[in-house]
Amino acid sequence: MGFIKMLWKNKKIAWKLGKSDFKNRFASTSLGSIWGFLQPFVFMLMYVIVFQFIFGMEGDNGSPYVVWFLPGMAIWQVINDSIMSSSMSIRNYSYLVKKVVFPIDIIPIISLIGSSFVSIFLLLVATVVCTIFGYTPNILIILYVVVALYAFIIAFTRFTSALTTLVPDFSNLLTILMQLFFWATPIVWSLTRLAGHQTILGVIQCMPFAYLVTAFREAFMGGNIITANYGMYTIIFWVITIVMFIWGNHVFKKNKKDFADVL
Repeated sequence: MGFIKMLWKNKKIAWKLGKSDFKNRFASTSLGSIWGFLQPFVFMLMYVIVFQFIFGMEGDNGSPYVVWFLPGMAIWQVINDSIMSSSMSIRNYSYLVKKVVFPIDIIPIISLIGSSFVSIFLLLVATVVCTIFGYTPNILIILYVVVALYAFIIAFTRFTSALTTLVPDFSNLLTILMQLFFWATPIVWSLTRLAGHQTILGVIQCMPFAYLVTAFREAFMGGNIITANYGMYTIIFWVITIVMFIWGNHVFKKNKKDFADVL
């Protein structure tokens, strides 16, 4: 509760610095923040062209690959970009850390806000494209996924931002881990391929990344992992998220007094 109260108290400064964070990422380019939207959009478009129009792949139940793929890739782009930027945030904002009066706890949130502008754009692109193809989204599920998404990112980066500050090499390890998580998450491949491997399938479905990707995708496909097996995967997701936040919050608070010394 202390973290939430602190964040609410400093919400205006977090929002202001978050907007500046987004603008500053592309300040030295002629197109400015347009690159922030263009790069991930082109990246997702190339995947669609290659897998749907060159390889001729389809989504589950005969759906167009673009409808099956875009929601999952959009969520992953949000997860990956937000985690990487928030994890490096304290080092990127070292000048704020050295100011005694500045609330260090909100620094990862500043980077998360900076990433959210592109995140919202990608989620909207996926929603619009799926709607054009006749797959109307379940708005309630989408709203739930967005809340769960940011809750998990905040919990995850509470730990990674502290560790990256104390151990700079961890950022390189985190990059590798996120690449491994990408291929272990059903983004470009379907969970139906694991139908004959129930143990592996169960482990994958319990992963927070897979849960978020699948939940957002099924908001368009008519499925609902949120209530599947009496909500078992939802319970597991929130248990992992809460435990991760408690642990990360402990690590952050315990070591934030040393941040200024190592920067």
